[in-house]
Amino acid sequence: MAKPLVPLDVKTRRALARGRLRPEASLDLHGLRQAEAHAALVRFLQGAQGRGVRLVTIVTGKGRPGEADPFERGVLRRSVPHWLALPALRAIVLGWTEAAPHRGGAGALLVRLRAGSGRDA
Repeated sequence: MAKPLVPLDVKTRRALARGRLRPEASLDLHGLRQAEAHAALVRFLQGAQGRGVRLVTIVTGKGRPGEADPFERGVLRRSVPHWLALPALRAIVLGWTEAAPHRGGAGALLVRLRAGSGRDA
């Protein structure tokens, strides 16, 4: 059974807002197709967890302004949260939230990773 995702706790959000906690790594998915982005995300999260990283930024971008179909704008922005909730990544991902405006806002996610030994935060 896949572990549930949990929202970032108040203590973590407060530490991020005050600058006492910063993401330890980031992945920029700009310019990648969905399949490439998904594979890069999985590799990045597995590697980060393996190195003991607990908080990362995933930059999805906000989509291209002026695209013909507004519903197709920001495909990665819409897809990444769904990917983070898949059973394979729930073993790695503890929870996520949209980044603060100064860290990318709606075009980035802050992702909290589970401890590599199977313990949670």
